[in-house]
Amino acid sequence: MTDISTDAHQLTAEVLADLHRRMVRIRLFEEAAGRLAEAAKLPGFLHLYVGEEAVAAGVCAALTDADQITSTHRGHGHLVAKGGDFNRMMAELMGKATGYCNGKGGSMHISDLDLGMLGANGIVGAGSPIAVGAAFRNKYRGNGEVAVAFFGDGATNIGAFHEAANMACALHLPIVFACENNEYGEFTPRDKTMAITDIVDRAAGYGMPGVIVDGMDVVAVHEAALEAVARARQGGGPSLIEAKTYRFYNHHGVQNLGLKYRTDDEVAEWKLRDPIFTFEQRLIDNGQATADRFEAVWAELRGDIERAIAFAEDSPLPEPDQMMADIYTSYEES
Repeated sequence: MTDISTDAHQLTAEVLADLHRRMVRIRLFEEAAGRLAEAAKLPGFLHLYVGEEAVAAGVCAALTDADQITSTHRGHGHLVAKGGDFNRMMAELMGKATGYCNGKGGSMHISDLDLGMLGANGIVGAGSPIAVGAAFRNKYRGNGEVAVAFFGDGATNIGAFHEAANMACALHLPIVFACENNEYGEFTPRDKTMAITDIVDRAAGYGMPGVIVDGMDVVAVHEAALEAVARARQGGGPSLIEAKTYRFYNHHGVQNLGLKYRTDDEVAEWKLRDPIFTFEQRLIDNGQATADRFEAVWAELRGDIERAIAFAEDSPLPEPDQMMADIYTSYEES
């Protein structure tokens, strides 16, 4: 096990700007989606990624469009970080025909195969075996591509994760396991469901290296991801990254629905470590950026979000005759 922390001075101005932009895109998309959900404009459940932006941004910035990722029920942030289109994402959340899945997948099944985003997943832990399948394909074809499985701390208690980790290591596959440890499995604290404190301790049992990073520090996450991805791409096999992070909102939606499982002080303490604002202040203090530049980025992306909402609202619903299209199997009476 290794604990990584890094210095922003080690990265170029272009990389730092890219990391910032990815995080702001996630934050603005998620905040807008939360407002729409509260206004009853989005069907189904909505699991927001606010607070965890540094993980998706830091990891995906180390990947190419051809590399694959698998996601979780909290998957918007991963697709945004991989370069997802706001218009198609917002339309999918509204169940419109112009969405990524033609309005049929919704929040928990959003995907973009052209970007290597193999889909969000409503089943806890189910993304890891899919990523292993992608990694096996990459090794079989010798294409140099890498798969990344995103999952939460709770997913490491699921059999599918353990089977995936074991198979990936046994076959020496080009994969990175990226654990977003936000300390809660739905409403249950991590220490109530496992005896260990650090998820990364499980890596040794499969024979792969593991690293702990500050999941609120996009630079630390990015540096760890660069190392793990390079290792996988060069034939070094799987790695596990445990990013210690925190979600600012409830398990789903914005309101806590009367379920008081976290103290106000705990949430407030984590918000002081906001991954975007602390990163901005760090670059300003280092003389690597200015407040005006950051304000311009926020303003530009807010405009993109407003246009995406308008696009989605103006888009049509799927036609009834398309109900059985875009599915793997169908039933026909003989």
